[in-house]
Amino acid sequence: MSSHKGSVVAQGNGAPASNRETDTVELAELGPLLEEKGKRVTANPTKAEEEQACPVPQEEEEEVRVLTLPLQAHHAMEKMEEFVYKVWEGRWRVIPYDVLPDWLKDNDYLLHGHRPPMPSFRACFKSIFRIHTETGNIWTHLLGFVLFLFLGILTMLRPNMYFMAPLQEKVVFGMFFLGAVLCLSFSWLFHTVYCHSEKVSRTFSKLDYSGIALLIMGSFVPWLYYSFYCSPQPRLIYLSIVCVLGISAIIVAQWDRFATPKHRQTRAVPVSSDFPCPGGGCRLRPLLRGLQPSRIPLRPRGWLY
Repeated sequence: MSSHKGSVVAQGNGAPASNRETDTVELAELGPLLEEKGKRVTANPTKAEEEQACPVPQEEEEEVRVLTLPLQAHHAMEKMEEFVYKVWEGRWRVIPYDVLPDWLKDNDYLLHGHRPPMPSFRACFKSIFRIHTETGNIWTHLLGFVLFLFLGILTMLRPNMYFMAPLQEKVVFGMFFLGAVLCLSFSWLFHTVYCHSEKVSRTFSKLDYSGIALLIMGSFVPWLYYSFYCSPQPRLIYLSIVCVLGISAIIVAQWDRFATPKHRQTRAVPVSSDFPCPGGGCRLRPLLRGLQPSRIPLRPRGWLY
């Protein structure tokens, strides 16, 4: 009996032992796979674990994405408004020549004291009360504009008894004062607003040089009128020449290429040359000396000369 029980026990114990051996063999074969799978699981946590670690609702994520661009645009607008407000209130500072944009670099001999670009006409006109590179140009031309406007109105309102030929002489003086007023008004406006933008700068630069040509034409009218008072034919010839030259200068001044710093010396030719200059050119004086001088007394009009 004991031997039988022992064999039964041995058989009963042997079966589980064999099963355990097969299980260990299978686990040994599947071990590397289980390890790799475990690494992948630990390296790539599931969304549920991420949500448990950092619980962020999906609605909030969408709201953040939606609000990001409007907030950036809002901050950019606030910065722009702050910049415009500073310029508007006149709290800008002069800057050196090297910092200027290319369209403001017209005179490379002025190294300091330039105004920055100011995209506001109000700020440009308020800058005339500040010290910068254009302060002298603005005020000298502005005061000259007021002076010649006052003198022109005073001359036109004078009684006819002060003129020998009232209609003709008023037209002659009116041409002179009109050219002076237009030249000085275009000039002080250009020097005031040329830092507004590139388009505004080019537009008023054309007006500035056109005004110079108008002043040259207008200043020749009274000089030739009284110099050739008794010689209408030469007077008409010289007036025609002056008008043709002046109109040609105005046409050339409308070219955008003409307004570049490269052609600064070219722009100075009509102003500095002998022939088209206010008060009479040096090349015309010898010719005029050989002509019959006017016998009309100029004492009533001597204040103009």
